[in-house]
Amino acid sequence: MASTASLRSRRSAAQLHALVGVEREIKANDPNSRRKYLQDFSQAFRSYESVLESSKVERSVCEADIVLIGDYHALPAAQHFAGSLLAQRAKAADRPVVLGVETVFSRDQHILEEWLRREIEEDELRERVRFDLDWGYEWAPFYELLETAREHNTPVYGLDCMPRGDLRRAPIHDRHAAEKIAEVGAQHPDAVIVVLFGESHLAPTHLPQLLRAGLKNKRLLTVLQNVDALYWQAAGEQDHVEAVRVADDVICVFNSTPLEKYESYRLCLDRWSEKDADSPDLAPTVYNLIDGLLRFLGINRYASHNGTQPKFLVDLLPEVHCHPSDEQLCRLLWRKDRAEEEKEAVLQRLEERGSAYVARLNTLYVREFRMAYTAEEVARFLHHACRGLPLRANGHISDPIGAEDLFYARALENALAYLGSRVVYPPRPPLREADLYELYEQTCEDVEQQSLFSFGEFMKMADFMILHREFELDPRRFPETPKPIEEGVQSTGEKFDYATQQLGYLLGSDLYDAYLEGRVTRGVLRRLFLTHLEPLGAARDMYFSLVRKVRAGRKRERGEAGK
Repeated sequence: MASTASLRSRRSAAQLHALVGVEREIKANDPNSRRKYLQDFSQAFRSYESVLESSKVERSVCEADIVLIGDYHALPAAQHFAGSLLAQRAKAADRPVVLGVETVFSRDQHILEEWLRREIEEDELRERVRFDLDWGYEWAPFYELLETAREHNTPVYGLDCMPRGDLRRAPIHDRHAAEKIAEVGAQHPDAVIVVLFGESHLAPTHLPQLLRAGLKNKRLLTVLQNVDALYWQAAGEQDHVEAVRVADDVICVFNSTPLEKYESYRLCLDRWSEKDADSPDLAPTVYNLIDGLLRFLGINRYASHNGTQPKFLVDLLPEVHCHPSDEQLCRLLWRKDRAEEEKEAVLQRLEERGSAYVARLNTLYVREFRMAYTAEEVARFLHHACRGLPLRANGHISDPIGAEDLFYARALENALAYLGSRVVYPPRPPLREADLYELYEQTCEDVEQQSLFSFGEFMKMADFMILHREFELDPRRFPETPKPIEEGVQSTGEKFDYATQQLGYLLGSDLYDAYLEGRVTRGVLRRLFLTHLEPLGAARDMYFSLVRKVRAGRKRERGEAGK
């Protein structure tokens, strides 16, 4: 069993490589990054007492009179979490709940109340509180928080004052917010006050100290989000740490990685510097993720020879199309002679995941930055680029010969794409065999609403995948390849896409586990990305060889441990 330090290192390696580039750019463009006020926050929270389950987080919140939630303004997940915590606390219905926000100036309280009374619409609220001019972060996640408050009949109060953007005056904002929170408490003496405020204001000597001095009879809880030092320590504790207790009155929850957090901020900086604030350039984010994955795998993108490195991989970097509309995308794909069903598949991936890599065009389309899926598409590109992106006539890339090779080549592509997404974004949930068995619990109505398959087709695919997992682990148990497997690998269309994705993700989960446990090294992972799958039978042989390495090896380990 790998040690905690070893697990922490393996989980964090790819993110740390990718963070180097984005942190360098942020420091170059953000003069405030070294201010003492910010250093007070980062120095205050360097370690934690224990790991917390979600039930204990809920209990801590329920016991508090004032809940201070740290907001990383550029990260939508931070506002989403605040909304979910607010809804959860309101649903308890044991006490009234009030929301205070830094985003709105106290002077604009009358505007907020007009919106709460439904006298004005969203656009007017956004314009009159000067959200884009005075705040400038993403509107949608903040507005969702306000809507959550209104749905639960929760009063909302603006807590901030002018001027913004000058950290030298941050203590003035702390004093102002503390006074306003006290006023809200006097207006709603029985209520729980939930406050969303910039994380740097929640250092113990900042806003919390002022509130404790002025509201001595109130139980205060600080809920931090995604603090870097705590995240890097917690990453080695277990597969996914939801929260940690920092002190009796301080907890930290994890809903994003440092890489996701800082990429979101970099996108904000980019958006602020551009005239078109609604369409930030996502290409630097994509290229930074590629660079982080290359460093993790030990691949030199400038190497001038093939072998352990792809030749001049830097010349194979994908074209990145940001925010393509359906019409633009269809024009691009039609121009490149794509089949209609392939266009639909790309559009569906963009709708569901925000990103889609098209190997035939060596182009990555990004409509919305979602770390897990963008990282998966980046790894998918790298899988093709490491094999040299061999172009053929008319710009087409040759497919592996035969249906069986095509099936296993796609499954391997999905396995490596999933693996790459996990090393860059460890919180992504794994896919396990237990998830396959849960497919049998789907009703006919569920299947028909959520997929394009009939109930019978869906159950037949579940049978195939479960049988395949059993067969691939020990083919010698079978006198010959079972007929359902022979038929399954010949599937086409949506069935082919679904089966190769599920089997690929399952194998990718096994491969990531083997990496964390030290049974597979980064060198082995690099060789997997570099393996060519074009020769007849190569894809199938590699698939079953990889299964023997990561699944059979683990089975033997467990058997020996039980002796």
